[in-house]
Amino acid sequence: MEAAVADDVAATAGGPRPGGNRRLDRVLSPEYLDGLRELPIEEVRRLRKEAEQEEADLSYLRRLLQGRVDIIEAELARRQGELNESTTILEELPRILADDDIAPRGLGRHLTVGPSRITEHRRFVERLIADSDLSALAGKTSDQLRETLARFVEQERAISEQRRAVQAVIDACAAELARRYRDGEADVDALLQGNDPTR
Repeated sequence: MEAAVADDVAATAGGPRPGGNRRLDRVLSPEYLDGLRELPIEEVRRLRKEAEQEEADLSYLRRLLQGRVDIIEAELARRQGELNESTTILEELPRILADDDIAPRGLGRHLTVGPSRITEHRRFVERLIADSDLSALAGKTSDQLRETLARFVEQERAISEQRRAVQAVIDACAAELARRYRDGEADVDALLQGNDPTR
């Protein structure tokens, strides 16, 4: 079951596919930023917003994977006496998988939008919780758990790499917008007053 879940995660969090139609494919395609300096400011802002939305979804999916990692790490810690052995992992799930805070760990970037596929992501979490292996972790050897942990850590690392690539796209769009305001190609006063329709 763990391998099946890992495969599902890999499919859900698959990398960009050249010529693909997913938002991730578009944002990370080499053509996404082509001619950025010549595009209308409305289009630059649209590109940035689309990339920001993809970053939010990748951040949320990353947290889901981290939650799965936390479950396995908690079981390993329980075996090593670091947790109360009378407490089962199922009893610990509300704490381990608490996802009210969807902010990413480690990179310290402020997300301006929330994830757009919350229902899809929550179904994914529910599927993980319903996975029979959560109640059968005690039947696995520590070596098996470590192998599973390594797979999920690798998936989380892959998503983090995608997220950093998307952030580079966001930064490129933001830099172009800043240049236009700096060079007088866009109305700074309208932006400061909140009247810029392309914000």
